[in-house]
Amino acid sequence: MTNFLTRSNVLFFLTFSLICSPQFIHGQKMEQKTIKGILYSDKTPVEINISDGKISEIVRLEKENKTPDIYIAPGLIDIQINGYMGVDFGNPDLDINDLHKVVKSLWKEGVTTFFPTLVSADHEKLIKCFTALSQAFDDPDISPSIPGFHLEGPYISPVKGFRGAHLEKYIRPPDWEEFIQYQQAARNKILLVTVAPEIDGAIPFIRKCTESGVIISLGHHNGTAEIIRQAADAGARISTHLGNGCANMINRHINPLWPQLADSRITPTLIVDGYHLTREEVQVFYKVKGPDNTILVSDALDLAGLEPGEYIRDGRKVVLTPNVVRFPAENVLAGAASPISTCVGNIMQFTQCNLRQAIDMASANPARMFNLNMGEISTGKRADLILFTIEEEKLIIQKTIVAGKVVYTRDQIKD
Repeated sequence: MTNFLTRSNVLFFLTFSLICSPQFIHGQKMEQKTIKGILYSDKTPVEINISDGKISEIVRLEKENKTPDIYIAPGLIDIQINGYMGVDFGNPDLDINDLHKVVKSLWKEGVTTFFPTLVSADHEKLIKCFTALSQAFDDPDISPSIPGFHLEGPYISPVKGFRGAHLEKYIRPPDWEEFIQYQQAARNKILLVTVAPEIDGAIPFIRKCTESGVIISLGHHNGTAEIIRQAADAGARISTHLGNGCANMINRHINPLWPQLADSRITPTLIVDGYHLTREEVQVFYKVKGPDNTILVSDALDLAGLEPGEYIRDGRKVVLTPNVVRFPAENVLAGAASPISTCVGNIMQFTQCNLRQAIDMASANPARMFNLNMGEISTGKRADLILFTIEEEKLIIQKTIVAGKVVYTRDQIKD
């Protein structure tokens, strides 16, 4: 990957503007901002005007204009993240300070929106966790970054390998009445549910969720081609971390991967941290689905951001390396340790896709899937933006903006 902007040439003359001026509309004070930089999609200089938390105007600038050598792109959207910096979303005693810690840490990584994700657990614990997570909606500082939740299990395969690091004792068939209780605890903000389509009651459950507006993803499953087709017919639209949540040994012809790749209605999510999938797997999945029908996720655990070493989670020993979390007892990965910004850099290396395509797989594509008014740089969209350089094929976030508000600025850059 060449010809990308680096911090070394940015810091020499970076003077991008974030100009604030008060305006009064209908008697209310409105703050306007102007940002200049290089548009990520076509690498041309632009001026973006922000008003009332939304993008109000995009002005193309002449190349000779003194435009800062820094990219501007939509903020990253991570629809599968289990925790961060030691904060576990599966902790029923989680408080608002924990949520602030995670949100602020993710802003530093360019993540402006994310779905806190809960994995398989007993009924009462899930109720308590969704209740605790829902505190975020009462806090105006962090609520813009948390539009809803992802329930990954307990309605998945109990079979070793396919269940991944989920505890078998908590896995159970789908129960609509039980799920409604989770929705009530979550204030009707469970937006995504991962389901194994082959288990008893899964297809009717998928249909009911779809009718209620919940997106269904197929994951941790061993569904046949026919079952996967039935699930897509019932409304399933996503594959959860395709290539993972799968047994180490599968039939080379009859397995759950090929039908999901073959069905154009299914959008896969991919963990491109360099460990969950091989370079060749990423290349094949990308070639089949394309940049408009692929979504990047981190699947980061609460251990992400901590010191590598051995940790005990749910009474089991897991090993955190600098790049991934392993569950040695069953020879499977337990989750990721890298933010989604790492996946953006990696997929450019692995597939040779361009910057726009890589960013869109972590912004525009999930925003479109969940009908979120963000993820694009266009007028009327919420002004969730990141300003960044690229060093050694990695995104270096210089500034993060959520709903028009600057929430993170790197120390070396001053307004």
